[in-house]
Amino acid sequence: MRTSIDKRIQKALNAEYKEASTPITEATIKQLKAYTAGELDKFTLPLLLVGTDFQKSVWHALLEIPYGETRSYLELSIQLGDKNAIRAVASANGANAISIIVPCHRIIGKNGNLIGYAGGLLAKKRLLELENPQKCTPQLKLF
Repeated sequence: MRTSIDKRIQKALNAEYKEASTPITEATIKQLKAYTAGELDKFTLPLLLVGTDFQKSVWHALLEIPYGETRSYLELSIQLGDKNAIRAVASANGANAISIIVPCHRIIGKNGNLIGYAGGLLAKKRLLELENPQKCTPQLKLF
C-alpha cells in the first residue's frame, strides 16, 4: 500500500517528495530512536494528516490510545460512534501513512489476535512487546 499512500498524499498536497535533511526529519529520527530504545512513549512531532475526514478521525483516535495498550477494531468503531464501521476503520488504519508515530500497531482483533499490519505481524508483535513486555498475551507468544 506504500505506493498508493504516497500517491494519495502527493496528489492531495500537490507536492512531490524530495529527499533531504530538515529539522522535522531530524526530530523524527531522534524520536524514533528514543522510542525504539524504550525512552519515549509519546511523539511530539507536528502532524499533517492527509486523508478523508473519516480517515483522519480514525488516525486521531489512534493517537489517543495510550502507550502499551491496545484496542480492537470493534472498540475503535464504537469509540467513533458506529459499531458497524469495523471494515471502514480497518481500511483507514491500513491507509495510515505514518505508522508507529500514529500507532496503528495498537489495534488488534477482538479476540486478542494480531491482525492487519502493513509492516507485517512480526513487526507489530515486536512493537507491542517493546511498549508493554509484561502484557505479552498468549496470542503474541504464538509468533
